[in-house]
Amino acid sequence: MKEKIDQYLQEIDCVETSSAEEIEQFRIRYLGRKGLLNDLFEEFKTVPNENKKFIGQELNRLKNAVQEKILMLQKSSLPIEQGEKKVEDLTLPAGQVPPGTLHPISIVRREILDIFSRIGFTVADGPEIEDDWHVFSGLNFPPDHPARDMQDTFFIEKDPDLVLRTHTSSVQVRVMESQRPPLRIVMPGRVYRNEAVSARAHCQFHQIEGLYIDDGVSFADMKQTLLYFAQEFFGKTRIRLRPSYFPFTEPSAEMDVFWGLNSEADHRITKGTGWLEIMGCGMVDPNVLSASNINPDKYSGFAFGMGIERIAMLRYQIDDLRMYFENDVRFLKQFNRFI
Repeated sequence: MKEKIDQYLQEIDCVETSSAEEIEQFRIRYLGRKGLLNDLFEEFKTVPNENKKFIGQELNRLKNAVQEKILMLQKSSLPIEQGEKKVEDLTLPAGQVPPGTLHPISIVRREILDIFSRIGFTVADGPEIEDDWHVFSGLNFPPDHPARDMQDTFFIEKDPDLVLRTHTSSVQVRVMESQRPPLRIVMPGRVYRNEAVSARAHCQFHQIEGLYIDDGVSFADMKQTLLYFAQEFFGKTRIRLRPSYFPFTEPSAEMDVFWGLNSEADHRITKGTGWLEIMGCGMVDPNVLSASNINPDKYSGFAFGMGIERIAMLRYQIDDLRMYFENDVRFLKQFNRFI
């Protein structure tokens, strides 16, 4: 075995090349997984114990010689100016770095929160993994309500009482349980529903909901608040409230803004009506107030909720919901100008 090592040392000493490909082949020949050194170390296992110390030292000498030869060959293969290049001066100005950007969902979220903050609403947050009470029961959902079905809700397998929240209304319940009126809050967050992913739907999306509870809050207060939002965000001065149904509000409504019919795009997104649905809203059901130990005979309130993705799609004329979640830089860099 000593003779093999001496032979390889002589071969290594005679190797001369400036080709990166040949240097790599040399490295693989000796240091690769199936290289000569690997074979020698396997053979080393059969060396008698009294010779192992000496042979081991020779093997290490061979390995070091290979590594030193590779470094020498690599250095000699560099262009002269690169080989003699000194340490870079870190005080020199850096090259131009492309600016980053906020995600369109973040841009719209910030603008909506800013609008409501100007009229006294504060931000509240809550967990995305919630229990049945805060997502359903505390919001007046009956036990047989379709939203509890597996088709709409993601349940936690190890605990059937836990779900991925289907709306940020669960935060309303937590706030009403822990704080006393007057309450004026907005609740942004990510929510989950068991839906097929397509251009118009996704299994995860973002909502902003609002809640205002105080003595003597009326439907007219809600209408004025939402009109203010439509004016500030969309620049629209006409809204309408259509009767609807939600378990946690009574009466309930869908809010539309008059988008207009000034262009072909307006006709397309409003289906020729000029009106565009923006959010759901309504007066908080007395049962919801009672469930959170708020006296419905003394207090009243309203709630509203909108999908941030939908609002952003209208703002930026985006026609595929999936683009928000694909992190395509070509899509995201278009929003530099909106920061």
